[in-house]
Amino acid sequence: MSRINSTVTKYAILFFACVLFHILGTWSLPLIDRDEPRFAEASREMIERGNYVVPYFNDQLRLDKPPLTYWLQVGSYHVFGENDFAARFPSSIAAALTALVIFAWGRRIGGEKLAWWAAIIFTLSLQTFIHAKAAVADMWLVLFVTLATWAGYELFQRPTLHQGAAVSRPAWAIWKSPFLVFYLALALGFLAKGPIAWTPLLSIAVVIIYTRDWQLFRRFKFVGGILLTLVVVALWGIPALIQTHGEFFTVGIGRHIVARSFMTLEGHGASSLGIYVLLLPFYFVTVFISFFPWSIKLPWLIRKLWRNRKAGVDVPGYSGTLLDTYLLSGIAVIFVIFTLVSTKLPHYTLPAFPLLSLLLARHWHQGAVVESRRSSFARIAGATACVWIAIALAVPPITARFFPAYQLFEVSRASLRPNMQFAAVDFKEPSLVWYFRSRVEGFLTPLNKRRAAEFMSEPDPRFIVLPTPLAGELFANPPPTWRFFTVNGFNIAKGKRVDLTLVLKPE
Repeated sequence: MSRINSTVTKYAILFFACVLFHILGTWSLPLIDRDEPRFAEASREMIERGNYVVPYFNDQLRLDKPPLTYWLQVGSYHVFGENDFAARFPSSIAAALTALVIFAWGRRIGGEKLAWWAAIIFTLSLQTFIHAKAAVADMWLVLFVTLATWAGYELFQRPTLHQGAAVSRPAWAIWKSPFLVFYLALALGFLAKGPIAWTPLLSIAVVIIYTRDWQLFRRFKFVGGILLTLVVVALWGIPALIQTHGEFFTVGIGRHIVARSFMTLEGHGASSLGIYVLLLPFYFVTVFISFFPWSIKLPWLIRKLWRNRKAGVDVPGYSGTLLDTYLLSGIAVIFVIFTLVSTKLPHYTLPAFPLLSLLLARHWHQGAVVESRRSSFARIAGATACVWIAIALAVPPITARFFPAYQLFEVSRASLRPNMQFAAVDFKEPSLVWYFRSRVEGFLTPLNKRRAAEFMSEPDPRFIVLPTPLAGELFANPPPTWRFFTVNGFNIAKGKRVDLTLVLKPE
């Protein structure tokens, strides 16, 4: 009993320490255009509509992503209210749960010290630090891909006769059925971010082909398992398709999966064949930034794995060497898929980071027979944690004043009323919708320059957001009751400085 209590205590310490680490600063940094406000506002509109099947943003269908992240943000809103912190809190939970999965898997394959190293490596990686604080779907995808990949490995280790030797069944610490965990994790991963969550299936196929153990196909029961996954997805998918008359499939899959693979979306990636070819090494270069500071060990890890292979250490079988093959397959599948996809962003390979953390910890830990190597890990981890904590606490308050929508909302919020209509010209970022709809019941109306004056001449209280020079041109002689609020900042989505003015008609 004392051993169980000790284990539970370690898991609790890791989980709550990770949550605390990840939430630092999330309350003082405004939501960053464009993805964060889109997720946050769509979740708020779910509550307003009472429709938890089909998400909307600014009163328009939002078919980009499945609903799991919205559901979790809705739950967070009910606890913390509709604010920036609540929108980001689920990602912190997902990152902490991923660290727990890595820790549990690490204990199974190499003991407690390796488990701590792997969990720390993942938690302190730059992309984890960023996306565990972001109101987007990525960390939930990472969690379920990691969970499915671990369950897949446990299925490899189930009782079987391999090369004439009996392999004992592992002692389960977390669940009794890796089969159910594997396919349910695939389903939940799909509900988080779509078909990319099914990459563990490809990883398993690679390992089966590599080991040439065709009996493994029967162990995974692919037909029944995939049917289970599809049934779980269909519980949401069929009502969503019915409500949208099939649009969720044509837009969510057609545009955001197929089109993203063959063309650049929102300027992220290659716009021509030549640029596409030049960008093929993109993730093999950016990993040294995304996986920082641990990327300094990647050249050493690659050399070590290569020497082991040349020395004939990597013999197919149910041993530690198979684990290397399995982890490398999972990493390679993710990197290759996103290398071939035209749309590119540095964080797309984040689902590979738990596997990379385990692989690095496994070999670094094995080589850490000298005390200096252990202390080098501790020094890197300690220094990185201190730097990330300092950044999380110091940077958001400093940079908040450069977020124009947030600042404009802050200076004008006392004058806003629920019954106001609002519009914008030449600045239509989602952050406008997120912040101003916290005080205004209507939706943002995008306008061109010609319709701005017409909009403000209509009855009822209203306001319009537009570039400051244009505001001076269109409203040079306003009625005395009108109010003007002006801010300057930086449009992160477009990468340029902006000067904005809010012109408000109170009655």
